[in-house]
Amino acid sequence: MESDPIYLFRLLQLASPALPVGGFSYSEGMEAAVAHQLVHDEASAQAWLIDHLHLVLSRGDLPVLAQAIPAWQQHDVAQLKQLNDWVMQTRETFEMRLQTEQMGRSLLVWLRNQTDADSARMQSCENLPPTWPLAFALALSTHGVPMREGVWTASFGWAENMVQAAIKAVPLGQLSGQRILAALTTDIPEAVDHAMKLASHERQAFSPRLAILSARHETQYSRLFRS
Repeated sequence: MESDPIYLFRLLQLASPALPVGGFSYSEGMEAAVAHQLVHDEASAQAWLIDHLHLVLSRGDLPVLAQAIPAWQQHDVAQLKQLNDWVMQTRETFEMRLQTEQMGRSLLVWLRNQTDADSARMQSCENLPPTWPLAFALALSTHGVPMREGVWTASFGWAENMVQAAIKAVPLGQLSGQRILAALTTDIPEAVDHAMKLASHERQAFSPRLAILSARHETQYSRLFRS
């Protein structure tokens, strides 16, 4: 399967910032971190994103994604609902919840327009409706992507979007952005390995500074991003 160019193109398509889900409109707290001078140059932007990868994604959304892929494959509706509820319950601010709901809905619209959309699984979506990690897991499951490659794909797509957010918000040059992206891709395999080892009871969502910044961002005077 890995040598099939169509398989590779599907992964690239799902990881691309051009995927029409609106990821470009969110900075996931970085814009607020810039406003409070916690992020102010290339080094601080890189440190912020690497911390976000290891302390937020690899402990929460990536484990959900990894656990949702087999749940979609087995059509385990109870497990999918449990995972989806966990994501919603751990979104500490309005804009965090808005992001995961909006991007999940947008990805479902994209999936419904694919020739290989699974009608039974799409029907299950109407009852959730799935948050972003659940919707992305459905896309990976629909295309038969193995779990590890799928979580890599989601991680790289997040990294590209966040680097573009840093370029605009700090602001930074394109070469700085590429150096940050290279650093993130070096750390992604470790973050994914950690995420895939976590059991359901080991997932966590504890990032108080990020939650505070997100809450402040909701009333920030001047904003480029929705989070």
